[in-house]
Amino acid sequence: MQVLGTTTKRAEAGAPDIPVVVTSRRLMTADIVRLTLGDPAGGVLPPWAPGAHIDLILNDGVVRQYSLCGSPGDTEWTIMVLREERGRGGSRQIHDRVEVGHRLAVRGPRNNFELGIAPKYRFLAGGIGITPLLPMLADAERCRADWTLSYCGRTRSSMALVDDLVLRYGDRIRVHADDVDGMFDVGGFLSQPSRGELVYACGPAGLLDDVLAEAGGWPAGSIRFERFEALDVDMSADQPFEVELALTGTVLAVPADRSILDVVSEAGIQTLSSCQEGTCGTCETPVLSGEIVHRDAVLSAEERNEGDVMMICVSRAACGRLVLDL
Repeated sequence: MQVLGTTTKRAEAGAPDIPVVVTSRRLMTADIVRLTLGDPAGGVLPPWAPGAHIDLILNDGVVRQYSLCGSPGDTEWTIMVLREERGRGGSRQIHDRVEVGHRLAVRGPRNNFELGIAPKYRFLAGGIGITPLLPMLADAERCRADWTLSYCGRTRSSMALVDDLVLRYGDRIRVHADDVDGMFDVGGFLSQPSRGELVYACGPAGLLDDVLAEAGGWPAGSIRFERFEALDVDMSADQPFEVELALTGTVLAVPADRSILDVVSEAGIQTLSSCQEGTCGTCETPVLSGEIVHRDAVLSAEERNEGDVMMICVSRAACGRLVLDL
């Protein structure tokens, strides 16, 4: 999660992989499939809270992150997967090869996008960005908060569960289909903030960039969003640097064209990682000294300024040496 001006701590990710089996599969739109995952032994999967995601480990070792979008009280987990023809292949594998009875493994749940307590919420979903927001809507409704959801998509038919949401929540749901309504007005969506109100947004990079650009009238910490995509970063000027591993005193050279994660893994240091593009938070590592160039899509502005942690899969040093708690 990125939060404008506040801090949200993430859950530790050190638990072993969890075996799961696909208990149901349903095509929600032409390119979105919903999977329900259960315990192969019939037990109850670990609890979670709105905003949580899991790492889904496919049979060939491919790992992808998906938001949990069922009810936290369910004994099974539900995810929805958008088929991305120009992606890295994980979503195509799920759509083409994962059927009911298929056995997989997961890591988590972890939560980078926790729902804070507030009297009023504005939710904004772009396409598959609806997934982490679904349990938030139910939670806000249960708490009798004042809330609305603006749900955007290219077409109404491309928006999973849109009719169900309108039927369930009525005029709290504001549907915006680009082919009918034109470009969504982010400035209008963010107009006139109320005292104590929180905004939760999830969707494609362009939508979230527009949220950032229009956020000036909101108090620090009131707009929170989660990215599914890595930040677009210019790496042409990257320089080599060193990392010192505090637990052993080992000093490793990090070339300009390699990540800290690559270098420490090659040196035999076991470090948790998953997405390797700065979106999941798995490789978060404490920094004991040194200046950081943050390139992740997880840390808040306050966390970046504190300089206590970094995502070693993408972030780098702004100095000659970083000292890491490894």
